[in-house]
Amino acid sequence: MRRTPVESSMIAAVGYDARDRILEVEFNHGGIYHYYDVEPTVHRELMESDSVGGYFRDAVRDAYACDLVGRQATTRRDRGRRRAGPSRAREAEAVVKVGESATAGEVDAAQTRTERDSLGELAVPQHAYFGVQTMRAQLNFPISDLRFPRHFIRAMAQIKGAAAQVNMELGLLDSELGEAIIAAAQEVADGALDDHFVLDIFQTGSGTSTNMNANEVIASRANELLGEARNSTTPVHKNDHVNMGQSSNDVIPTAMHLAALMAIHEELYPALEHLEQALRDKADEFMPVVKTGRTHLQDATPIRLGQEFIGYAGQLERASRRLDSALIELEEVALGGTAVGTGINTHAEFAARVCELLSEWNGFAIFETNNHFQAQSTIDGIVAASGALKTIAVSLLKIANDIRWLGSGPRAGLGEIEVPAVQPGSSIMPGKVNPVIAESVAMVSAQVIGNDVTVTIAGGSGNFELNVMLPVAAYNLLQSIELLAASCRNFADQAISELRATERGPELVEQGLAIGTALAPTIGYDAAADIAKEAARSGRTIREVARDLTELSDAELDELLDPARMTEPGTTLGPSGG
Repeated sequence: MRRTPVESSMIAAVGYDARDRILEVEFNHGGIYHYYDVEPTVHRELMESDSVGGYFRDAVRDAYACDLVGRQATTRRDRGRRRAGPSRAREAEAVVKVGESATAGEVDAAQTRTERDSLGELAVPQHAYFGVQTMRAQLNFPISDLRFPRHFIRAMAQIKGAAAQVNMELGLLDSELGEAIIAAAQEVADGALDDHFVLDIFQTGSGTSTNMNANEVIASRANELLGEARNSTTPVHKNDHVNMGQSSNDVIPTAMHLAALMAIHEELYPALEHLEQALRDKADEFMPVVKTGRTHLQDATPIRLGQEFIGYAGQLERASRRLDSALIELEEVALGGTAVGTGINTHAEFAARVCELLSEWNGFAIFETNNHFQAQSTIDGIVAASGALKTIAVSLLKIANDIRWLGSGPRAGLGEIEVPAVQPGSSIMPGKVNPVIAESVAMVSAQVIGNDVTVTIAGGSGNFELNVMLPVAAYNLLQSIELLAASCRNFADQAISELRATERGPELVEQGLAIGTALAPTIGYDAAADIAKEAARSGRTIREVARDLTELSDAELDELLDPARMTEPGTTLGPSGG
């Protein structure tokens, strides 16, 4: 493709195909370049015959109408490949470009509508359910492609729907408006309007922009359900009705807790149980296999391969217990404190009633905090939950690395288990098989541990009455839950359940020096140590050296040096080493 630089503050270059048709337009917005594939029917003549501003308008309008903006857009760092990400990301890319050009007066008015807030007028895409405050936030924060995940949007929608229900019951909200808000909130909860939640995670620290995104989308859709035109601002008002009795400062922390509870109950708990069961099943299968134990990466007394896997299963069992403690922290929510914890502009019964509905809808407990000042000025519960997730990640890292080491080889490593061959292991070494699933688990563990660092820093960023890193804390916590859940399931299905024991472990037991530990109760520690040293020096086995240096019979040596007996307590008495 031929590229031609353009002398413009808006367009950096234009790409043409062999027939001189425009294929790409590289726009320059504040030093950030974007590529947009433009319909082949938009010819170079348009560029030559029209002004740069006019071309910019027409190209964006045409591409937007064809749903090409965003769907085929890439950022400069992704040059050479097209993005085919979630529709929400596509929508965000499309909207921000239309919005930016609108602020310069360069987008066809038919594609936008004008809305006003306290800062003035702003063009908003005509199709969008969100409004001016979301649009302004989108222009303010073109930082990343990170967006709030599905669980968070669902949690926000549930809070708004429950709030409308309670406000109707309290006589504060007209039933017709309230029912429309509930219906619209349900559509959001179901994911029907995800495309209109477009804001970056790196935004206002309280998450106010996202709270208003939800308010605007729900109000707009509620008005549409009442027979008004899409994007109408009446009769349902985003603040007066959808946000009644609420503040971003208590809604966003509540949504963080609720979303995490959803994700843990629906995804992480089942995944942990699934992996634990896979490990227990493999422990049963491997229990007859006696091998050499290892401490300090050195040979130790015998252990059953199944016992090692019982240990791994125990880690997962205890991970679920630690998660139980984290849930207690998350069940207590900030709703009802409104702006600074005092509960201004909300009914005294509002939060408790909303929590009852949320508990009923989700099947787990949610309750209003008895101390709103700590609930809104800190995110200690989120930090504690993230710490529990980090501990799970550490457990998985240990298990994954053990699987990698046990399967190392197959000729020059430990080779005590055979890992499943799920893909070719090398682009240059034929026949190589790598423990790629375990490596994936290890990387997820690293990510979750890193996420916990972010959440920890965010937790220390509560200044006076409000924490100002809520969005990034929410994103990292929810990502950790989702990554751990997916990784546990994949680890169980594609690695653990397919592991096979080899003969390597049992073959090495007789060669081990630490089996001499079983001689110590009979001949003494020092004599057993001398035998071990001589065996190491000569290359002979403990049994062979003991036959020469002690008066023990072959039958006695067979009994004392039985590896299987060494894997159970009480079979010998005396020091066991360390």
